[in-house]
Amino acid sequence: MARNIEIKARIPSVERLVPRAAAIADEGPVDIQQDDTFFLCNTGRLKLRTFAAGNGELIYYRRADLAGPKESFYLRTPIAAPDILRESLSLAYGQAGRVVKQRMLFLAGQTRIHLDRVQGLGDFLELEVVLEDGQSGEEGAQEARRIMALLSVDASQLIEGAYVDLLNGKDVSR
Repeated sequence: MARNIEIKARIPSVERLVPRAAAIADEGPVDIQQDDTFFLCNTGRLKLRTFAAGNGELIYYRRADLAGPKESFYLRTPIAAPDILRESLSLAYGQAGRVVKQRMLFLAGQTRIHLDRVQGLGDFLELEVVLEDGQSGEEGAQEARRIMALLSVDASQLIEGAYVDLLNGKDVSR
C-alpha cells in the first residue's frame, strides 16, 4: 500500500492561500472537480471519486482521526464507469455520505497541496506528503509542518477526520 502524511485545516478562503501555495510550488495550479461517494466500511474508508471527465477512481484508505499530521495507507484503482460502480457499491454496502468539492492542486516537492472549496462546508487546506519507500512517518510529519508554516496555517486550524464526517455532523474540531 502507498503511504502519505496528511493534515486538513479550515482556512478563511482559498483565494488567500493561492499566492502562498504558488510561491512554494513546483507545479500547479490544476483545477479539479471531484464528487466523492463514501461507502460503509468497517476497516477504514472506501470512496468512489468521480471527475468531471466522467472517469474516476476507487480509493480505500486507513488513517487515524487526529488533528495533527497522521499517516495514511491507501490503494487507488482507476475506474472507467464510476456511475455504475457507485450504484453497485451503494446496493451492496450502503452509502456513508457524499462530498462534492472544487480542488486546486499544487505540487511542492513530495507534497500535494490541495486548496478545497467543499460544497456545504467552506474552504480547506489539505496537505499530503507522499512518503517514499523507507521514509519514516516522522520525516513526512516534519515536512507537513514545514509547509504549514510556509502557508501561515496554524495548528489551531487543523481538524480531525474527513469532510464526510463534517457533513454528517460529527464533531471533528480540536
